[in-house]
Amino acid sequence: MALTYDEIMEKVREALVDALGVDEDQVVPTARIGADLGAESIDYLDIVFRLEKAFNIKIPRGDLFPDNILSSEEFVQGGKLTEKGLQELTTRMPYADLTSFSQNPNVQDIADLFTVDMIVKYVQAKLGSA
Repeated sequence: MALTYDEIMEKVREALVDALGVDEDQVVPTARIGADLGAESIDYLDIVFRLEKAFNIKIPRGDLFPDNILSSEEFVQGGKLTEKGLQELTTRMPYADLTSFSQNPNVQDIADLFTVDMIVKYVQAKLGSA
């Protein structure tokens, strides 16, 4: 039986509360993992581990939080994602809302794409529950 969005959200909330030490009421769909919940780079590994365990899924490195896009001159120029970089990000993160980011694709703002809702949608896709 496929999990609902709310059921996935509840497990994601538990994983984020445990990984980041935040209050449950802070973990809302629009909360940004870094800016709002205080995740640092090492925390992303812990989040992935906890999601894998909670949902019994395998999350390949860079799949949920693609980082290697930022190190390519083909994808980043002058501190912004190129058109090709935006296409790659869209391909790699189909569950993220890139609407406003694509208007001004500053690399420094990419972390704002990693929201609780994005993680829930990613897990939905992994589980085939979408």
